[in-house]
Amino acid sequence: MITSNPERIDKLTRAGVWGEDTLHQLLTHHVAERPDMLAVADQPNRKELTPGNNARLNFRELDQASDALATALLEAGLGADDRVIVQLPNIAELVVCYYAASKLGIVLSPIPVQYGAHELRHVAAEINAQALITCERFKSTMLAREAKSALPEIKILCWEKEIPTLAELVSAGPAEHSRVLDFQRQHPVTANHIVTICWTSGTTGTPKGVPRSHNMWLATAQGTAWAGDYQTGDRLLMPFPMVNMAALGGFLFSSALRGCSLVLHHPFDAELYLQQLQDEHINFSVAPPAVLNQLAKSPELWQSLDLSSLRAIGSGAAPLAPWMVERFEQDYGLQVINFYGSNEGISLHSTPATAPSPEIRATMFPRLGVPGLPWEGMRPGVITRVANPETGEVVTEPGIAGELLIAGPTVFDGYYGGNNEGVFSDSEFFRSGDLVEICGEAPAYPYYRIVGRCKDIINRGGMKISPTEIDLMIENFPGVAEAAVCAYPDERLGERVCACLVMADATPTPELGALQEWLLARGLAKFKLPERIQVLDALPRNALDKVQRNALTAIVEKLPT
Repeated sequence: MITSNPERIDKLTRAGVWGEDTLHQLLTHHVAERPDMLAVADQPNRKELTPGNNARLNFRELDQASDALATALLEAGLGADDRVIVQLPNIAELVVCYYAASKLGIVLSPIPVQYGAHELRHVAAEINAQALITCERFKSTMLAREAKSALPEIKILCWEKEIPTLAELVSAGPAEHSRVLDFQRQHPVTANHIVTICWTSGTTGTPKGVPRSHNMWLATAQGTAWAGDYQTGDRLLMPFPMVNMAALGGFLFSSALRGCSLVLHHPFDAELYLQQLQDEHINFSVAPPAVLNQLAKSPELWQSLDLSSLRAIGSGAAPLAPWMVERFEQDYGLQVINFYGSNEGISLHSTPATAPSPEIRATMFPRLGVPGLPWEGMRPGVITRVANPETGEVVTEPGIAGELLIAGPTVFDGYYGGNNEGVFSDSEFFRSGDLVEICGEAPAYPYYRIVGRCKDIINRGGMKISPTEIDLMIENFPGVAEAAVCAYPDERLGERVCACLVMADATPTPELGALQEWLLARGLAKFKLPERIQVLDALPRNALDKVQRNALTAIVEKLPT
């Protein structure tokens, strides 16, 4: 399956931003150059999560296992361009699946283990899936049984049942390799073939399938590897589910690109995560902003560990707190990198090289592809601009919120199924749905600041309020563990602002007046002040751990004021 038209392929290939490498061809290179180097390692508590023994595979073993799995998939009647759902936690078998699919030209559609029957049926119907690969269980959830119940019409391939154990795959002989090579000669896979269909987070509607080719993923991986300064032989700790941009572009494809060891983790367990950072001598990792905030407040914990191998740590999915970035830098001697990406192909990074100031790095991203700025040529082919979301008029002045548009080698061709009305502007620019402002020092104004989502905007009496900046401020309020604001209906103003808080243990709910005075003292405009506080046990999040603001509003509407 190829979604890019010949003109786009030719343009990006001639520009040198798309090439000929596929995921499995990169593996072949590493097998030749460093066969005994660690390729992938399970987390220590793997047996508590799912059946199977803890695995540590070198590149040669990863190649052998993916050959044997590819052969098993051929024997199951699967092959080039077939769409196969995979629902597995972060275990070595999932990595093997990606490489096996790449070798056969199978389009793999990874989904979170949290997806249930409703989501399974939706995904299978959308892509006309031929099979689903899973395991018996994840914790107490019986994945294989639930998949067979939800999707009786397609093949359900369960590890250690329909698929041999990982140990058996690793020990397979050369016959599997020969069969895979024979298949590849008849069905050649190029870098422009679609290798995955991932799914949007679905915070504003039904999840949409995002087809991405090897070239799209590797263009993203180039940026991540540059931002994290990945070196051959580095050890990368991946704590996010291997189903979307953060894990695939940030770790799977970039580790293949640079020849790095991939150490797995998930679901997130702070104590285990820190232990892995130390014991696995990790060079680079990422963590959610809330976790880094807590670590920044816990110097005794951080200093009790030997993290001398750690070169930098990344974060994203929400604005970072400048004080956290500064504390990591000054007290821990560790640089924090700010990542901003999406399955569709947004791929921006704020690093010490582009944003030396913690204040800038926490909240701003370089305006890539804009002529005359310092970043010209930094990410070849990536072009960004800002436009009025209603009129499409390009915004060039600072301080005016507009929709971020992006084009270039990282961007997909359109959602699976062809329903792409309004997705692109001028044919090539993806409309991100994210509101940004041009900012930074005059006269260049070289940065973007994310101010919210087009559909997240709170309309208080005609005054448009971006919630993310308020989230960030409230998260630093004493005793608050997590915070997110949302709209709630008001007869007079249309909408008002509610602060939804998760409090630290034994911390009482703050008085509304105290919170308002605290925010005013930090410069927040009065019309943006929360006019209601709602304490929750947890913020509603989707399977990819993003706060669902529409769900927050629904909760708040049902609760008494």
